[in-house]
Amino acid sequence: MISNTKFALLASAALAAAVGGCGTADRLSQIGQPPALNAIQDPTTTAGYRPVQMPMPEPQQAHYNPNSLWRSGNRAFFEDQRAKQVGDILTVIVTIKDKAQFDNTTERSRSDSSATGAGGALGNAIDTIFLPAGSSASDIASVDSTSDFTGKGKVDREETLETAVAAVVLQVLPNGNLVIEGRQEVRVNFEVRELVVAGIVRPEDITSENTIASEKIAEARIGYGGRGQITDVQQPRYGSQVMDVLLPF
Repeated sequence: MISNTKFALLASAALAAAVGGCGTADRLSQIGQPPALNAIQDPTTTAGYRPVQMPMPEPQQAHYNPNSLWRSGNRAFFEDQRAKQVGDILTVIVTIKDKAQFDNTTERSRSDSSATGAGGALGNAIDTIFLPAGSSASDIASVDSTSDFTGKGKVDREETLETAVAAVVLQVLPNGNLVIEGRQEVRVNFEVRELVVAGIVRPEDITSENTIASEKIAEARIGYGGRGQITDVQQPRYGSQVMDVLLPF
């Protein structure tokens, strides 16, 4: 009779083997070839995409002045070349300099001791009737408890990323803010580097050169990673990943 734990391990191993078999077949078919680049696609058609919904102020009706050269909605007298509608492109200057250092030490110690007994006439009666020779009711029960805990943690991290990526305006919110997303793939030999930038920007933060700094993007989602032979070697095998999830130790 196979226990539930063993059955779960066997099922997980079989699943990992099946997944690994599919992945192995794909990798064998790509031996000697560089990683393929993804086709250009509309981000709104990808699985799981949902339009951004944010709290919006009450809409205000636009006012037009007759016999005026000023165009309603313009931020300058002349034609504004900055991104302002769906499909427009702007450049995001990504600058991330993150550094964090933490050093924590925790120590905890606790000691507890308690004893229970009976004396006087009751103690003498218990000694005579119930307890064997050599025992005393004055020391019926004794409990000692000791607990020690020491914990140490240290984090020393420093990350720097400086690059630029073109993003497309996907949506114009009712208050005029723009939802943008940009993807960039760079293949060097047999390794592909991917950069993804998404978030919400204010038109006022876009410079006259049609660029915006990454720190001015609200709800920013910035991802930088890669795929290829080097990245594949750095990842543990499927079986190891499954065991890391299932094993409690």
